[in-house]
Amino acid sequence: MLLILTLIASFAEVVSIGAILPFLGVLTAPETVFAHPLAKPFIEVLGIGAPRELLLPLTVAFTTAALTSGVMRLLLLWAQTRIGHAIGAEFSAEIYRRTLYQPYSTHLTRNSSEIIAGITAKTSVLVNNTVLPVLAVLSSVVLLVFILVALVAIDPEIALGAFTGFGVIYAVVIGLTKRSLARDSERISRESAQVIKALQEGLGGIRDVLLDGTQELYCQIFRQSDVPLRRALANVQIVSGSPRFGIETLAMALIAWLALALAGSSESVASAIPVLGALALGAQRLLPILQNIYVSVSAFRGGRHSLSDALDLLDQPLPKDIGNLPSPAITFNKEIALTGVSFTYESGTSPILDNIDLVIPFGSIVGFVGPTGSGKSTLLNVVMGLLDPEEGTLSVDGVEINEMNRRSWQARIAHVPQSIFLADATIAENIAFGVPLDQIDDDRLRLAATGAQINEVIETFPKGYEMLAGEGGIRLSGGQRQRIGIARALYKRANVIVLDEATSALDNETERSVIQSIVHLGSDFTVLMVAHRLTTLSCCDLVVDLNGGRICRVGSYTQITGLQAAQI
Repeated sequence: MLLILTLIASFAEVVSIGAILPFLGVLTAPETVFAHPLAKPFIEVLGIGAPRELLLPLTVAFTTAALTSGVMRLLLLWAQTRIGHAIGAEFSAEIYRRTLYQPYSTHLTRNSSEIIAGITAKTSVLVNNTVLPVLAVLSSVVLLVFILVALVAIDPEIALGAFTGFGVIYAVVIGLTKRSLARDSERISRESAQVIKALQEGLGGIRDVLLDGTQELYCQIFRQSDVPLRRALANVQIVSGSPRFGIETLAMALIAWLALALAGSSESVASAIPVLGALALGAQRLLPILQNIYVSVSAFRGGRHSLSDALDLLDQPLPKDIGNLPSPAITFNKEIALTGVSFTYESGTSPILDNIDLVIPFGSIVGFVGPTGSGKSTLLNVVMGLLDPEEGTLSVDGVEINEMNRRSWQARIAHVPQSIFLADATIAENIAFGVPLDQIDDDRLRLAATGAQINEVIETFPKGYEMLAGEGGIRLSGGQRQRIGIARALYKRANVIVLDEATSALDNETERSVIQSIVHLGSDFTVLMVAHRLTTLSCCDLVVDLNGGRICRVGSYTQITGLQAAQI
């Protein structure tokens, strides 16, 4: 469609340039136009009897040609812009999709501001500095060829000479600004991510910023990235637009000398005016096209590094099972087994998990204890399939969990972390997290909230379950956020519930009530718990004591607490 529009617009440009010849001719020498052999058929069709009668139809023809040319150029601009931004939307959506499908270990090593910058700022740069310039160059080249052919047909020497002169000037400017644009391109790519990082850190820690009075510090951090970014953007814009003024001045001088030359070589000035007008109109159309090509090339050079970053994100691999039929459901009726599991976050450092062997029976409540850094949370992440063991295997009922069946296993798991993520949405949407609003089951919602000991609290809110939680759950207390996280796990109806210090923000009485609700879920649920307080694990069938990435002991709550008491 874009190619067809470009060809039509180019043809309309040629017609508008050609139409000025008879129009100016009839204004200056109507008898000459009236006597021209090519005019005879039109004169007969229109029934024109005198030279002056040609003025009205030729005026209408020239006006129509000019309007048609303008409309086609506008339509071409509309199509280019819409297609360019549609491509940008595809880029953003695909980068976001591929990012969400990356393994948990990849997200642990990334700064989210870089990803956000890639999806938003750098993709916008990609559209404005790559996609749109490429489309503009392609259409401009076609228009340029058509107009140049028309001008050559009028006066080949002057047309080719002017085009060569303008082209050499633009080529020289491109060569001189090459390094500057490359430097600014790198700066735009780097600082756009730093700007988002500064905003995230300042707004994300707003409570501490207000308490510590460090507003000016974060403003300074923001300015240190924002000022160089905008300076680089300004440099690219200045380099892109500056040649235009010199070229336009040169073109005016060229037209003046051209008029002098034509006047001297022609029998009369009147006969030179139509040719001069056509060449002037052609130059007037030619110069913006050359400038558009130059601006597009400059923009492309200015956005080269952002393009590279966006393509790197677009090149992220997708899991092998994407697009395949759902794998058979993982049956869990017997046990979860970890065999020789080891894991290290960074090469060259001590392993977080070192040769772990553990069997978790179906329907049991298992607690994990150990000092900070002993590997408790990492072990749970391995069990949930978020981290792949570097050595050893994770199996469920004898079936090894791998990339092809991981989703089936994770569908059985509900996770309640110490820090609950709450969206700026209603309480109901946060409990039924990831479920479309019109598909939320109200009965199931209230049952889950009751199990998490928060139903009565929610019903005291003015809007009940429709109350907005605020960004990060800021309108709720820490204990309320934790209980909503537990309600979310219960709403999911998973039969494996992982509580990673999920009750740490609750008071003792509420914690006991929540734990009792979990205990009463029944033998169809397997619960894995890491607790801040050791007494929280009194309901556990097994307690696993971790230290230095190894299992020191597995036993009942009494055995483990007795061992620790003896050590104390």
